Amino acid sequence: MKKLLSLLISFLVLISAFILPVFAEDEIFSQETIDYYKNLGLQGTVLNVYNWGEYIDDEEVDVVSEFERLTGCDVNYTTFESNENMYSKLSGGGVSYDIIIPSDYMVERLISEDMLLPLDYSNIPNFDKYFDNEKYGHLIENGIKDYGVIYNVGTTILIYNKNFVKEKPTSWKVLWDEQYQGKVLMFNNPRDSFAIAQFILGQSINTTNKEDWDKAAELLMEQRKAVKPEYVMDEVFIKMESGEYAFATYYAGDYELMVENNPDLGFAFPEEGVNTFYDAMCIPSASQNKKGAEAFINFMLEPEIALANAEYIYYATPNKAVLENEDYSLIDSEAVYPETVTGQEFHNLPTDTLQYMNNLWMKVKGENNTQGLYAGFFSVIILVVIIIIANIIKKAKMKKYYNV
Repeated sequence: MKKLLSLLISFLVLISAFILPVFAEDEIFSQETIDYYKNLGLQGTVLNVYNWGEYIDDEEVDVVSEFERLTGCDVNYTTFESNENMYSKLSGGGVSYDIIIPSDYMVERLISEDMLLPLDYSNIPNFDKYFDNEKYGHLIENGIKDYGVIYNVGTTILIYNKNFVKEKPTSWKVLWDEQYQGKVLMFNNPRDSFAIAQFILGQSINTTNKEDWDKAAELLMEQRKAVKPEYVMDEVFIKMESGEYAFATYYAGDYELMVENNPDLGFAFPEEGVNTFYDAMCIPSASQNKKGAEAFINFMLEPEIALANAEYIYYATPNKAVLENEDYSLIDSEAVYPETVTGQEFHNLPTDTLQYMNNLWMKVKGENNTQGLYAGFFSVIILVVIIIIANIIKKAKMKKYYNV
Protein backbone atom coordinates (compact mmCIF):
# COMPACT_ATOMS: atom_id res chain seq x y z
CA MET A 1 0.00 0.00 0.00
CA LYS A 2 2.81 2.38 0.95
CA LYS A 3 4.64 1.45 -2.21
CA LEU A 4 1.49 2.12 -4.26
CA LEU A 5 0.98 5.44 -2.48
CA SER A 6 4.57 6.37 -3.08
CA LEU A 7 4.25 5.57 -6.77
CA LEU A 8 1.04 7.61 -6.96
CA ILE A 9 2.72 10.62 -5.34
CA SER A 10 5.69 10.32 -7.69
CA PHE A 11 3.33 10.18 -10.65
CA LEU A 12 1.45 13.28 -9.48
CA VAL A 13 4.72 15.18 -8.97
CA LEU A 14 5.85 14.20 -12.45
CA ILE A 15 2.55 15.29 -14.01
CA SER A 16 2.55 18.58 -12.09
CA ALA A 17 5.98 19.37 -13.46
CA PHE A 18 4.41 19.53 -16.92
CA ILE A 19 0.98 20.90 -16.03
CA LEU A 20 1.74 23.69 -13.56
CA PRO A 21 3.86 25.80 -15.93
CA VAL A 22 1.04 25.68 -18.46
CA PHE A 23 -1.43 26.93 -15.89
CA ALA A 24 1.08 29.60 -14.82
CA GLU A 25 1.46 30.83 -18.42
CA ASP A 26 -2.28 30.86 -19.00
CA GLU A 27 -2.77 33.11 -16.00
CA ILE A 28 -1.75 35.97 -18.30
CA PHE A 29 -5.10 35.78 -20.04
CA SER A 30 -8.68 35.03 -19.10
CA GLN A 31 -10.21 31.77 -20.24
CA GLU A 32 -12.48 33.75 -22.54
CA THR A 33 -9.45 35.27 -24.27
CA ILE A 34 -7.73 31.89 -24.54
CA ASP A 35 -10.82 30.33 -26.11
CA TYR A 36 -11.22 33.24 -28.54
CA TYR A 37 -7.78 32.81 -30.10
CA LYS A 38 -7.90 29.02 -29.95
CA ASN A 39 -11.15 28.97 -31.92
CA LEU A 40 -9.97 31.22 -34.75
CA GLY A 41 -8.76 28.21 -36.72
CA LEU A 42 -5.24 29.51 -37.29
CA GLN A 43 -3.51 26.27 -36.29
CA GLY A 44 -0.84 25.33 -38.81
CA THR A 45 -0.90 28.68 -40.65
CA VAL A 46 2.07 31.02 -41.05
CA LEU A 47 2.19 34.75 -40.31
CA ASN A 48 5.00 36.97 -41.63
CA VAL A 49 5.54 40.05 -39.45
CA TYR A 50 7.86 42.92 -40.49
CA ASN A 51 8.51 45.41 -37.69
CA TRP A 52 11.02 47.95 -36.44
CA GLY A 53 13.96 46.61 -34.46
CA GLU A 54 13.46 46.42 -30.67
CA TYR A 55 9.77 47.24 -31.13
CA ILE A 56 7.96 44.39 -29.40
CA ASP A 57 8.36 42.84 -25.96
CA ASP A 58 10.32 39.60 -25.81
CA GLU A 59 11.40 39.78 -22.17
CA GLU A 60 8.60 40.32 -19.64
CA VAL A 61 6.12 38.75 -22.03
CA ASP A 62 7.36 37.08 -25.19
CA VAL A 63 4.58 38.53 -27.32
CA VAL A 64 5.25 36.55 -30.49
CA SER A 65 5.55 33.26 -28.59
CA GLU A 66 2.33 33.96 -26.70
CA PHE A 67 0.47 34.60 -29.94
CA GLU A 68 1.81 31.36 -31.36
CA ARG A 69 0.83 29.47 -28.21
CA LEU A 70 -2.75 30.76 -28.15
CA THR A 71 -3.46 30.47 -31.86
CA GLY A 72 -1.25 27.61 -33.07
CA CYS A 73 -0.01 29.93 -35.83
CA ASP A 74 3.71 30.05 -36.69
CA VAL A 75 5.18 33.56 -36.84
CA ASN A 76 8.14 34.55 -39.00
CA TYR A 77 9.36 37.79 -37.41
CA THR A 78 11.87 40.09 -39.15
CA THR A 79 12.85 43.74 -38.65
CA PHE A 80 13.70 46.90 -40.59
CA GLU A 81 15.42 50.10 -39.48
CA SER A 82 13.64 52.79 -41.48
CA ASN A 83 10.40 53.40 -43.36
CA GLU A 84 12.36 53.81 -46.57
CA ASN A 85 14.10 50.45 -46.17
CA MET A 86 10.76 48.78 -45.47
CA TYR A 87 9.15 50.41 -48.51
CA SER A 88 12.04 49.39 -50.76
CA LYS A 89 11.74 45.78 -49.65
CA LEU A 90 7.96 45.79 -50.02
CA SER A 91 7.81 47.52 -53.39
CA GLY A 92 10.61 45.40 -54.82
CA GLY A 93 8.40 42.33 -54.83
CA GLY A 94 9.57 38.82 -54.09
CA VAL A 95 8.46 39.06 -50.45
CA SER A 96 5.10 38.52 -48.82
CA TYR A 97 4.45 40.09 -45.43
CA ASP A 98 1.19 39.85 -43.51
CA ILE A 99 1.89 42.61 -40.97
CA ILE A 100 4.00 45.73 -41.35
CA ILE A 101 4.26 48.69 -38.94
CA PRO A 102 5.09 51.84 -40.95
CA SER A 103 4.90 55.45 -39.78
CA ASP A 104 2.13 57.89 -40.65
CA TYR A 105 3.46 59.37 -43.89
CA MET A 106 4.47 55.93 -45.15
CA VAL A 107 0.98 54.59 -44.38
CA GLU A 108 -0.42 57.38 -46.58
CA ARG A 109 2.01 56.52 -49.36
CA LEU A 110 1.21 52.81 -49.23
CA ILE A 111 -2.52 53.58 -49.37
CA SER A 112 -2.07 55.87 -52.38
CA GLU A 113 -0.17 53.12 -54.20
CA ASP A 114 -2.74 50.41 -53.38
CA MET A 115 -0.20 48.49 -51.33
CA LEU A 116 -2.42 47.94 -48.27
CA LEU A 117 -5.58 45.92 -47.66
CA PRO A 118 -8.57 47.50 -45.87
CA LEU A 119 -9.13 46.12 -42.39
CA ASP A 120 -12.16 44.14 -41.29
CA TYR A 121 -12.78 45.53 -37.81
CA SER A 122 -15.16 42.72 -36.97
CA ASN A 123 -11.95 40.69 -36.61
CA ILE A 124 -10.38 43.39 -34.43
CA PRO A 125 -12.94 43.85 -31.62
CA ASN A 126 -10.31 45.20 -29.23
CA PHE A 127 -10.05 48.41 -31.24
CA ASP A 128 -13.42 49.73 -30.11
CA LYS A 129 -12.74 48.52 -26.57
CA TYR A 130 -9.32 50.04 -26.02
CA PHE A 131 -8.37 52.72 -28.57
CA ASP A 132 -8.34 56.18 -26.93
CA ASN A 133 -10.36 57.95 -29.60
CA GLU A 134 -10.77 61.12 -27.55
CA LYS A 135 -7.04 61.74 -27.36
CA TYR A 136 -5.77 60.16 -30.57
CA GLY A 137 -8.81 60.03 -32.85
CA HIS A 138 -7.65 63.09 -34.79
CA LEU A 139 -4.70 61.09 -36.12
CA ILE A 140 -6.94 58.75 -38.10
CA GLU A 141 -9.54 61.21 -39.37
CA ASN A 142 -8.07 61.26 -42.90
CA GLY A 143 -9.00 57.68 -43.72
CA ILE A 144 -6.01 55.95 -42.15
CA LYS A 145 -8.34 53.95 -39.90
CA ASP A 146 -9.51 51.89 -42.89
CA TYR A 147 -6.00 50.55 -43.36
CA GLY A 148 -4.13 50.75 -40.07
CA VAL A 149 -4.42 50.56 -36.28
CA ILE A 150 -2.12 52.91 -34.38
CA TYR A 151 0.48 51.00 -32.40
CA ASN A 152 2.47 53.78 -30.74
CA VAL A 153 2.81 57.55 -30.78
CA GLY A 154 6.00 59.56 -30.43
CA THR A 155 8.14 62.56 -31.28
CA THR A 156 11.66 63.19 -32.44
CA ILE A 157 13.96 64.50 -29.73
CA LEU A 158 17.42 65.99 -29.23
CA ILE A 159 19.54 63.81 -26.95
CA TYR A 160 22.69 65.26 -25.39
CA ASN A 161 25.55 64.10 -23.19
CA LYS A 162 25.92 66.27 -20.08
CA ASN A 163 29.65 65.55 -19.94
CA PHE A 164 30.07 67.45 -23.22
CA VAL A 165 27.14 69.86 -23.03
CA LYS A 166 26.86 71.89 -19.82
CA GLU A 167 23.58 73.70 -20.56
CA LYS A 168 20.38 72.16 -21.88
CA PRO A 169 20.16 73.06 -25.59
CA THR A 170 17.15 74.94 -26.90
CA SER A 171 17.76 74.76 -30.66
CA TRP A 172 18.62 72.23 -33.34
CA LYS A 173 21.33 74.68 -34.39
CA VAL A 174 23.66 73.25 -31.76
CA LEU A 175 24.16 70.31 -34.12
CA TRP A 176 26.11 72.69 -36.38
CA ASP A 177 28.50 73.89 -33.64
CA GLU A 178 32.09 73.16 -34.70
CA GLN A 179 33.23 72.48 -31.13
CA TYR A 180 31.30 69.18 -31.36
CA GLN A 181 33.06 67.98 -34.51
CA GLY A 182 32.96 64.19 -34.69
CA LYS A 183 30.54 64.04 -31.76
CA VAL A 184 27.18 64.37 -33.56
CA LEU A 185 24.86 61.54 -34.61
CA MET A 186 22.14 62.27 -37.18
CA PHE A 187 19.20 60.25 -38.53
CA ASN A 188 20.22 57.96 -41.36
CA ASN A 189 17.00 58.59 -43.28
CA PRO A 190 16.02 61.58 -45.43
CA ARG A 191 12.65 62.63 -43.97
CA ASP A 192 13.91 62.93 -40.39
CA SER A 193 17.25 64.55 -41.24
CA PHE A 194 15.76 67.02 -43.71
CA ALA A 195 13.07 67.87 -41.16
CA ILE A 196 15.70 69.13 -38.70
CA ALA A 197 17.10 71.50 -41.32
CA GLN A 198 13.58 72.51 -42.32
CA PHE A 199 12.66 73.33 -38.72
CA ILE A 200 15.71 75.60 -38.48
CA LEU A 201 14.78 77.29 -41.76
CA GLY A 202 11.16 77.77 -40.68
CA GLN A 203 9.83 75.58 -43.49
CA SER A 204 6.98 73.10 -43.54
CA ILE A 205 8.35 69.57 -43.30
CA ASN A 206 5.82 68.70 -46.03
CA THR A 207 6.88 71.40 -48.47
CA THR A 208 6.77 70.63 -52.19
CA ASN A 209 8.84 73.69 -53.12
CA LYS A 210 12.16 72.58 -54.64
CA GLU A 211 13.88 75.75 -53.47
CA ASP A 212 12.99 74.81 -49.88
CA TRP A 213 14.52 71.38 -50.31
CA ASP A 214 17.63 72.91 -51.90
CA LYS A 215 18.12 75.22 -48.93
CA ALA A 216 17.61 72.36 -46.48
CA ALA A 217 20.16 70.25 -48.36
CA GLU A 218 22.65 73.12 -48.34
CA LEU A 219 22.23 73.44 -44.59
CA LEU A 220 22.84 69.72 -44.09
CA MET A 221 25.98 69.94 -46.23
CA GLU A 222 27.15 72.87 -44.14
CA GLN A 223 26.69 70.65 -41.10
CA ARG A 224 28.79 67.94 -42.73
CA LYS A 225 31.63 70.40 -43.23
CA ALA A 226 31.33 71.85 -39.73
CA VAL A 227 30.91 68.78 -37.52
CA LYS A 228 31.25 65.70 -39.77
CA PRO A 229 28.15 63.96 -38.37
CA GLU A 230 27.66 60.21 -38.43
CA TYR A 231 24.38 58.99 -39.91
CA VAL A 232 22.92 56.17 -37.82
CA MET A 233 19.70 54.45 -36.87
CA ASP A 234 19.62 51.67 -34.26
CA GLU A 235 23.40 52.01 -33.78
CA VAL A 236 22.56 55.18 -31.86
CA PHE A 237 21.85 53.12 -28.73
CA ILE A 238 25.37 51.75 -28.39
CA LYS A 239 27.03 54.97 -29.46
CA MET A 240 25.17 57.27 -27.05
CA GLU A 241 25.25 54.81 -24.19
CA SER A 242 29.04 54.56 -24.62
CA GLY A 243 29.35 58.23 -23.63
CA GLU A 244 31.60 59.09 -26.59
CA TYR A 245 29.17 61.40 -28.40
CA ALA A 246 27.74 64.80 -27.50
CA PHE A 247 24.47 64.76 -29.45
CA ALA A 248 22.06 62.42 -31.18
CA THR A 249 18.79 62.93 -32.99
CA TYR A 250 16.33 60.13 -32.39
CA TYR A 251 12.92 59.28 -30.94
CA ALA A 252 11.65 60.15 -27.46
CA GLY A 253 10.89 56.62 -26.34
CA ASP A 254 14.38 55.47 -27.25
CA TYR A 255 15.88 58.24 -25.11
CA GLU A 256 14.25 56.68 -22.04
CA LEU A 257 15.91 53.37 -22.88
CA MET A 258 19.31 54.99 -23.39
CA VAL A 259 19.27 56.99 -20.17
CA GLU A 260 18.73 53.79 -18.19
CA ASN A 261 22.17 52.67 -19.37
CA ASN A 262 23.80 56.10 -19.32
CA PRO A 263 22.41 58.51 -16.69
CA ASP A 264 24.61 61.31 -18.07
CA LEU A 265 22.23 61.77 -20.97
CA GLY A 266 19.61 64.50 -21.16
CA PHE A 267 16.94 65.50 -23.67
CA ALA A 268 15.39 68.60 -25.19
CA PHE A 269 12.51 69.51 -27.48
CA PRO A 270 14.10 72.26 -29.63
CA GLU A 271 12.14 75.48 -29.86
CA GLU A 272 11.91 75.29 -33.67
CA GLY A 273 9.72 72.21 -33.36
CA VAL A 274 9.84 68.42 -33.63
CA ASN A 275 8.17 65.77 -35.72
CA THR A 276 5.18 64.18 -34.01
CA PHE A 277 4.31 60.80 -35.44
CA TYR A 278 2.56 57.49 -35.03
CA ASP A 279 3.32 53.97 -36.24
CA ALA A 280 0.43 51.78 -37.36
CA MET A 281 -0.16 48.06 -37.81
CA CYS A 282 -1.12 47.44 -41.44
CA ILE A 283 -1.68 44.52 -43.81
CA PRO A 284 0.14 44.62 -47.18
CA SER A 285 -1.88 43.86 -50.29
CA ALA A 286 0.32 40.80 -50.95
CA SER A 287 -0.60 39.23 -47.60
CA GLN A 288 -1.29 35.50 -47.70
CA ASN A 289 -2.87 35.34 -44.21
CA LYS A 290 -5.18 38.32 -43.69
CA LYS A 291 -7.21 36.52 -41.03
CA GLY A 292 -4.07 35.78 -39.05
CA ALA A 293 -2.90 39.36 -39.51
CA GLU A 294 -6.13 40.81 -38.11
CA ALA A 295 -5.91 38.35 -35.21
CA PHE A 296 -2.36 39.56 -34.52
CA ILE A 297 -3.46 43.21 -34.55
CA ASN A 298 -6.26 42.37 -32.14
CA PHE A 299 -3.80 40.46 -29.94
CA MET A 300 -1.48 43.48 -29.81
CA LEU A 301 -4.40 45.48 -28.37
CA GLU A 302 -5.01 43.03 -25.51
CA PRO A 303 -4.46 44.99 -22.25
CA GLU A 304 -1.78 42.58 -21.01
CA ILE A 305 0.11 42.66 -24.31
CA ALA A 306 -0.29 46.41 -24.84
CA LEU A 307 1.07 47.06 -21.35
CA ALA A 308 4.04 44.75 -21.87
CA ASN A 309 4.87 46.43 -25.18
CA ALA A 310 4.44 49.96 -23.80
CA GLU A 311 6.81 49.26 -20.92
CA TYR A 312 9.32 47.54 -23.19
CA ILE A 313 9.33 50.05 -26.05
CA TYR A 314 8.88 53.27 -24.02
CA TYR A 315 6.67 55.00 -26.57
CA ALA A 316 3.35 56.68 -25.84
CA THR A 317 0.44 54.27 -26.23
CA PRO A 318 -3.10 55.01 -27.45
CA ASN A 319 -4.42 52.03 -25.47
CA LYS A 320 -6.90 53.15 -22.78
CA ALA A 321 -6.42 50.01 -20.71
CA VAL A 322 -2.70 50.81 -20.39
CA LEU A 323 -3.17 54.53 -19.73
CA GLU A 324 -5.62 53.72 -16.93
CA ASN A 325 -3.45 50.99 -15.41
CA GLU A 326 -1.94 52.06 -12.07
CA ASP A 327 1.09 49.84 -12.71
CA TYR A 328 2.03 51.80 -15.84
CA SER A 329 4.84 54.05 -14.58
CA LEU A 330 5.92 55.57 -17.90
CA ILE A 331 2.92 57.89 -17.86
CA ASP A 332 5.07 60.25 -15.74
CA SER A 333 7.85 60.51 -18.34
CA GLU A 334 8.24 64.08 -19.60
CA ALA A 335 10.01 62.82 -22.72
CA VAL A 336 7.32 60.31 -23.70
CA TYR A 337 4.26 62.28 -22.54
CA PRO A 338 5.29 65.97 -22.79
CA GLU A 339 2.74 68.49 -21.58
CA THR A 340 3.36 70.84 -24.48
CA VAL A 341 5.49 70.48 -27.58
CA THR A 342 5.65 72.34 -30.89
CA GLY A 343 5.31 69.74 -33.58
CA GLN A 344 4.52 68.97 -37.20
CA GLU A 345 3.31 65.70 -38.64
CA PHE A 346 4.77 64.13 -41.75
CA HIS A 347 2.43 63.53 -44.69
CA ASN A 348 2.98 61.68 -47.91
CA LEU A 349 4.73 63.77 -50.55
CA PRO A 350 4.10 63.76 -54.32
CA THR A 351 6.26 61.31 -56.25
CA ASP A 352 8.35 64.04 -57.91
CA THR A 353 9.05 65.66 -54.53
CA LEU A 354 10.06 62.31 -53.01
CA GLN A 355 12.43 61.68 -55.91
CA TYR A 356 13.88 65.17 -55.59
CA MET A 357 14.38 64.66 -51.85
CA ASN A 358 16.08 61.29 -52.38
CA ASN A 359 18.43 62.75 -54.98
CA LEU A 360 19.38 65.56 -52.62
CA TRP A 361 19.87 63.02 -49.81
CA MET A 362 22.32 61.10 -51.98
CA LYS A 363 24.13 64.37 -52.57
CA VAL A 364 24.23 65.18 -48.85
CA LYS A 365 25.60 61.76 -47.95
CA GLY A 366 27.49 61.29 -51.23
CA GLU A 367 30.03 63.91 -50.30
CA ASN A 368 30.82 61.86 -47.21
CA ASN A 369 31.03 58.76 -49.39
CA THR A 370 33.25 60.59 -51.86
CA GLN A 371 35.67 61.35 -49.06
CA GLY A 372 35.62 57.68 -48.20
CA LEU A 373 36.30 56.76 -51.82
CA TYR A 374 39.24 59.16 -51.98
CA ALA A 375 40.61 57.77 -48.73
CA GLY A 376 40.18 54.23 -50.02
CA PHE A 377 41.78 55.15 -53.36
CA PHE A 378 44.85 56.66 -51.73
CA SER A 379 45.09 53.66 -49.38
CA VAL A 380 45.19 51.34 -52.40
CA ILE A 381 47.86 53.53 -54.07
CA ILE A 382 49.99 53.45 -50.92
CA LEU A 383 49.58 49.68 -50.66
CA VAL A 384 50.61 49.22 -54.32
CA VAL A 385 53.68 51.44 -53.78
CA ILE A 386 54.66 49.42 -50.71
CA ILE A 387 54.32 46.16 -52.67
CA ILE A 388 56.41 47.55 -55.55
CA ILE A 389 59.13 48.74 -53.18
CA ALA A 390 59.09 45.40 -51.37
CA ASN A 391 59.52 43.57 -54.68
CA ILE A 392 62.38 45.84 -55.71
CA ILE A 393 64.14 45.20 -52.40
CA LYS A 394 63.51 41.46 -52.70
CA LYS A 395 64.96 41.35 -56.22
CA ALA A 396 67.95 43.40 -55.12
CA LYS A 397 68.64 40.92 -52.33
CA MET A 398 68.23 37.95 -54.68
CA LYS A 399 70.65 39.55 -57.15
CA LYS A 400 73.16 40.19 -54.38
CA TYR A 401 73.11 36.72 -52.85
CA TYR A 402 72.26 34.52 -55.81
CA ASN A 403 73.65 36.62 -58.65
CA VAL A 404 70.38 36.60 -60.61
